[in-house]
Amino acid sequence: MLIAIGSALGGMARHWCGLAVTARMGTAFPLGTVLINILGSFLIGVVAALTQADGRWGSAQLTRDFLMVGVLGGYTTFSAFSLQTLNLLRDGKLAYAGANVAVSVGACLIAVWLGYVLGSALKPAA
Repeated sequence: MLIAIGSALGGMARHWCGLAVTARMGTAFPLGTVLINILGSFLIGVVAALTQADGRWGSAQLTRDFLMVGVLGGYTTFSAFSLQTLNLLRDGKLAYAGANVAVSVGACLIAVWLGYVLGSALKPAA
């Protein structure tokens, strides 16, 4: 039940963030999805580090599942990223499609690493 609640919360947050970015930046490039995936990657890195056995929150599996599988699983939008990239390719916007892939993958890898570094720094003192 907690996974379902987390997924609902993450999905609502994703929808709101996507609408907010689209309202400000338009729809020519799927920036909302890119930003959502970067933030979701950063946050999943933080949670992964915090919920390790030696992390600040310890190995609280229920907390880990609620946040990582539920909330962040509902929040991140890799399937939307894939469809938007396909649509850009089908529309002949090769540069935008390539930029979407490069920025999303590169920035999300950096974000998950930074999140993990931050979460690791928050470990309790030994």
